[in-house]
Amino acid sequence: MKITCQSFDLHLREPFTIARGTVSVQPTLIVKVEYDDLVGYGEATTNAYYGVTLETMQAALDRVSDKLAGYRLENPAELWKELDTDLADCRFAQCALDCAVWDIYAKMHQMPLWELWGFSLEDPRPPTCYTIGIDTPETMAKKMQAAAPWPVYKIKLDASGGIDLVRRLREETDAKFRVDANCSWTAEQVPVLAEQLSQLNVELIEQPLAANEFDAMCSLKGNCALPLMADESCQVESDIDRCIDSFDAVNIKLVKCGGLTPARRMITRAKQNGLQVMVGCMTESSIGISAGVHLLPLLDFADLDGALLLADDIAHGITWDAGICKLPTAHGLGVELV
Repeated sequence: MKITCQSFDLHLREPFTIARGTVSVQPTLIVKVEYDDLVGYGEATTNAYYGVTLETMQAALDRVSDKLAGYRLENPAELWKELDTDLADCRFAQCALDCAVWDIYAKMHQMPLWELWGFSLEDPRPPTCYTIGIDTPETMAKKMQAAAPWPVYKIKLDASGGIDLVRRLREETDAKFRVDANCSWTAEQVPVLAEQLSQLNVELIEQPLAANEFDAMCSLKGNCALPLMADESCQVESDIDRCIDSFDAVNIKLVKCGGLTPARRMITRAKQNGLQVMVGCMTESSIGISAGVHLLPLLDFADLDGALLLADDIAHGITWDAGICKLPTAHGLGVELV
């Protein structure tokens, strides 16, 4: 098994702003794994909030390259476990490798990954939201109009709360809204904002408080007009148990937890404990997005619009119809670099 890496700059259609900053160009690392005559792909973007750079990911993968030479693949989950000690300090790199290995494993079995996992084309799949970054109300409205028709939008908000903004955007569509504060609100704001947002066809609030404020979130759960979803508070597998008493739902991102292997376990654990589940994304190309797509039949919500926000995708194979992803029929993850 041989690993090679290639970095790309993903240019966004428009500058993308959340409560803690703006991105116009997103660096990403594509991991290519060669095994016998098969090739698998995985991806992880850089992320300043999580301290991830191209260099840290490359260094992590370099540490395991010798162990992979001559490795005979029998079970991707077993390989993940064997390499976890080496890659635990860089889950983003671990994710890219794990997804590439699952891509190969499904190709070994000559079927799409979703089929290998026992899903069918008839299984219900939630639509992905389309994310509208923070901007002037007029610009956000135009972005929403450009994406229409779309069944659900995620509206990024900041410390101001954004009620007037959501009211303005509600004039543009009857579609469902989700709002994401990215850790910018206070505990005092949340119940008041939740009550007001519930009157505007908002279905949930994502990550209202800072990531470590579990005690405050525990006091808010069950005392708000809207469900509360963890994102920054739910990074790795052990965080699921921390979220049970503090949130109503979790947003699992493959790069945060280390790939498809732990994500599947997290979904199971969350559902066993009454949490609803979303799989989200960073601003990845269709390589990274495709991995999450294969989990859709397990999910209550999806936020897999990263590649839709790009000016030019570097891969192809994923298609959308009114927010619903058409499961790829090609073997593996179903995507290839352009």
